[in-house]
Amino acid sequence: MTDARPLGADEATFIDVVRSGDTARFALITERHRRELQVHCYRMLANYEDAQDMTQETFLRAWNKRDSYKGHAALRTWLYRIATNACLDFLEKRNNRTPVPSGLPDSGSEVLYLQPYPDRMLPEDPQESVVARETIELAFIVAVQHLPPRQRAVFILRDVLGWPASKAADALELTVASVTSALQRARVTMREQLPDRLDWRSPELSNDERGVVKSYIDAHERNDLDGLTSLLRDDLRFAMLPDPGTVTTTAEDAVDGWVSGGLFGPGHDDWRGIATTVNRMPAAALYLRTPGDPEYRLFAIAALHIADGKIAELTGFDAADKPWLDLPPTL
Repeated sequence: MTDARPLGADEATFIDVVRSGDTARFALITERHRRELQVHCYRMLANYEDAQDMTQETFLRAWNKRDSYKGHAALRTWLYRIATNACLDFLEKRNNRTPVPSGLPDSGSEVLYLQPYPDRMLPEDPQESVVARETIELAFIVAVQHLPPRQRAVFILRDVLGWPASKAADALELTVASVTSALQRARVTMREQLPDRLDWRSPELSNDERGVVKSYIDAHERNDLDGLTSLLRDDLRFAMLPDPGTVTTTAEDAVDGWVSGGLFGPGHDDWRGIATTVNRMPAAALYLRTPGDPEYRLFAIAALHIADGKIAELTGFDAADKPWLDLPPTL
């Protein structure tokens, strides 16, 4: 696998490291790529913890295969190749990593293993940040999961990372014709899953988005059901993972459903919130204080897609068992 490029400083250093067998220097030079490799694995797997595991597996495989590296490809390319194939091997062994029928009429299928991605772990390269937001948002991650694993890998390598067909073919040990065919099929599926969402957007939250998140938190803290209803679109898409079912509902029916489920009733009516982001999306971390407890405890995180000043999609996650989100457990 070659990049048709002169040997760079990283590659020359890495070859020296390989020859010396110095594990500390090997870790130092490969560690620079951890964040982008972990995001790559997350796009493949839609699960933060699995992405962490596959990133570690990538570094282990890289060490075990270090003698095979001759500098014909960029070190970054070589690591991406290993990471992609580690994810494909993982998906081949796991039968619970494909979308499943939701059981609800007209709601398609669900990605029950989806986890939010902490923004603090995203790559810091500002040149990649504009693309990163659109391709790390939950809707995009969910859509990618509807692709068969090898199509998924082709789509991410070609349309997200911008690799030429020949480079993707080398990484996946396919022909260029096979990669081209897989990409065409993947694009059809992605257009079906995201008919209006494949547009590049600013990596920064807008003032409009920040205002809606603040109002969403304020409505919880005041138990203001009318205010909460006014923030939701009448074609709201709502999911609370890991429970199955994404529903499209009116704002009033959504709030009525939350109330009938116990929210804003006795024992679930003392809220505090923190504005945050996950997957480069505006989000609200919600904390609940139950009777007799002096502290507010992390309850859930709501990732919001905001359109024209209203919440168009709300994906909720139980946040209490996700320390990697780096949220305070109590307030």
